[in-house]
Parts: sequence; structure tokens; C-alpha cells
Amino acid sequence: MRVLSKDIARAAREKPSEEVEVFGWVHRIRDMGGITFIVVRDRSGVVQLVLENKPDVTLESVISAKGKPALNEKAPGNAELHVTELTCLSRADQELPYQVNGDISKTGIEATLDNRILSVRNPRIQAVFHIQSTIIEAFAAYLRSQDFTEIKTSKIVGSGTEGGTELFKIDYFDRKVYLAQSPQFYKEVMVASGMERVFEVAPAYRAEKHDTPRHLNEYVSMDVEMGFIESEKDLIELEKGLLSHIFEEVASKNTVDLKLWDAVVPSTDSIAKSPIIGYEEAVKIASIESAKTGGARVFDVTPEAERYLCEWSTCEYGSDLVFVNEFPRRYRPFYTYPLDASRTMSFDALFRGLEITTGGKRQHDYSAFLNVLPKFGLKAENFGNYLSLLKYGCPPHGGFAIGCERLTARILGITNVKEASLFPRDRKRVEP
Repeated sequence: MRVLSKDIARAAREKPSEEVEVFGWVHRIRDMGGITFIVVRDRSGVVQLVLENKPDVTLESVISAKGKPALNEKAPGNAELHVTELTCLSRADQELPYQVNGDISKTGIEATLDNRILSVRNPRIQAVFHIQSTIIEAFAAYLRSQDFTEIKTSKIVGSGTEGGTELFKIDYFDRKVYLAQSPQFYKEVMVASGMERVFEVAPAYRAEKHDTPRHLNEYVSMDVEMGFIESEKDLIELEKGLLSHIFEEVASKNTVDLKLWDAVVPSTDSIAKSPIIGYEEAVKIASIESAKTGGARVFDVTPEAERYLCEWSTCEYGSDLVFVNEFPRRYRPFYTYPLDASRTMSFDALFRGLEITTGGKRQHDYSAFLNVLPKFGLKAENFGNYLSLLKYGCPPHGGFAIGCERLTARILGITNVKEASLFPRDRKRVEP
């Protein structure tokens, strides 16, 4: 009977005389002279094999092992398999370019990413993507429970959603097109179609010439759009509930993965207490917090200010999450709904020192949209499809996007978001 490594202890308790078989990868080998211990890794964890002789296998070889399970409190999972038959299904070259069973905290990020085909086998690295899977699953499940419809939109577009910069150009038969920065336009189309509430989980592309720990050129965007809202605060309340559900699911389903990173997720109560502060107030708070450590005055919500604001929120509200809203019009796209002459109904969500979300209410009034274009140096003739969206009846609406890799990184305390991307793409890296 085939079993997973996590089930060996139960098999040892319930049917210790019955032979079972496990399949997996050789994670460690310890030759003790008259006896050999092999730790085998499968999708559920690891199990210790006990053999009376040393088999001819190498680290990372794929094997099957038959034997009788036995309890052993000193073994991983408190059980082991006493092997009667071992078969090597695929022998790995003994010269491994990456130490899969090593401590990744002592391995540089470049070595880890350069050897991604092997590094993703490391249990601690796999834990990142187990958690990411739960995040995406929980994101979709919560929104469906709120009567949202999942959509899938094109990633090949004729022009940029947010302007003509930072776009990847691609050849498309006899013309130039672009990789989509965001599904925003398509989300808005579907809200205006009568669906009212839609979401998407998909790649997004930014041709930004950066090389920082917080940016990727291809990332997974978790997008939401909702009709009939009054302000950005409706979206903030939705995101609070959404994040609470995500954190609850990660805490429930990824206990082992969190433990590998010595990480914890925020409680539902702490998320509910997350403060909402206006942009101007946020700048003042960040300046005060900066001064406490001898830092300079803050003039904008910069990455450094984001860290100060999250530390302040943790201290004052017991929450790792803070929302900054009412961004100045000069900092937000032309389609953002104005609060007044200088402020917008927009917001950022900052979590554990990093912006994970940007969102806000969109302009839905056709005439108002036309009037604002000249103020941004834009012309109506460049917005044919978008004008059609507004011209034929569009409800008050808005939305936001959560960067999946950023959220994953913040949960685990990962400092470089590239480590939270399965196969990251940046200015230098397009392989594997």
C-alpha cells in the first residue's frame, strides 16, 4: 500500500505489521556503519528510512521504498520505515550545483535563483509557494462568497491602461502591441456590463528599469472591481474582510510552512482595527516617527515612510496593516475620482512596511472625464474604448489590486520579493 510520508506514524499505530511503500527524493543520507538512515522527501514532508546496508543512491535521486512502519519519537514525524526493498527510479548526478538540503539563509539570492530548478526542491522554499497557493485560493473563495464573478482578460493590448510608459512592446503580426500592465479597463467594462462585481488573478507586466528588492517586471496581480460604491472606504472595508479571510486560511492550512519561516499571520481583530489615515496626516506621522530615530523630515509616502507608518500602526493600533487614503491628484492617474480640487478617493494598503495594494474609486461620469483630460495633457481621441465605457452608462465603481508576491513576502518576512516569485523576471533574469 502506497502512503505519503506524513501518514507513516498513523500506519505505525494502526497497522504496524502491514508493509507500506513510499516514493520520493533522497533528502539526506547518514551512514552509521552497520546501519544507514535515509531521509526521503515527498509532497507531504519527510520520512526517515532505516536500512541494514548502504544502498547505491545519491542525494536527490528518486526512489521507492517498501517496509514496515515503526514509531520513533526521535525521527521526523515521530515515525520511520524499516526498509525491506528499495528501488532507485531515477539516479541524480552526485555533483549537485545547489545544496537542496542546505540552509537557504546562508545561500545568496543569486545562487538560489540561478539554480531555481534545484532550489525549488528545498522544503523552506516550497513553503513559500504552498502559502501562495492558499492566498490565491482564499482570495477567490472570499470574493465568490461576496457575489463576485471571476474573469480572465487579455494580456495583449493595443495601448497601456495607465499611459504609454513602462510597457513591454511585442510584435503582433504587422503591428506593435503591448503586454498588459493591468486588467483595469476590462474589469471596468465587466462592471458596466451588469456583472457589477468581478475579480481576476493573473500576470501583470511592468517595463520598469529597476532592480530593487520590492519590484518585479512580471508579477501576479489579484484584482478586484466593484460597482455602486460611494467612496474608496467601501473598497477598504472589502479589503479588510478579504485579508482577514486570507490570513485565517493561511493560519489554518499552512501551519508547517509558517513554522519553517518562524512566521505568524495577523489576527482578524487586528485587521479590523487597521487605521485609515489621510495622505497629509500620513506624511506628518512618518516625519514624527523618523525624528524619533534621528531621521530626516518626510515629504511623501516613500518606501521609508511606509515602514514608519506600519511601525506606528503596530504600536498605536496593534495592527501590522494601515491604509493611507486621499492621495493628492498629482500622484494619482487621471481616471481617479476626485474628493475635492486637490485630493482623490484613492488609497494604498501598507502591510509590515510595504505597500501591497493600490486602489480607489474611478471616474464614471463621461462629461467629467472629458473635462479632466486637458489638465493632464491628454486628448479625448486617444481614449476611444474608454470613452465608450463611460458614454453608454457606467455605474459609480472602483477597485484595487493586491500584489501576490508582495503579500507572500510580507507574511513570511522575506526581504526580497523575487524570493516570493516562483520564476522571477527582472531586468537580468528571463530563465529558467
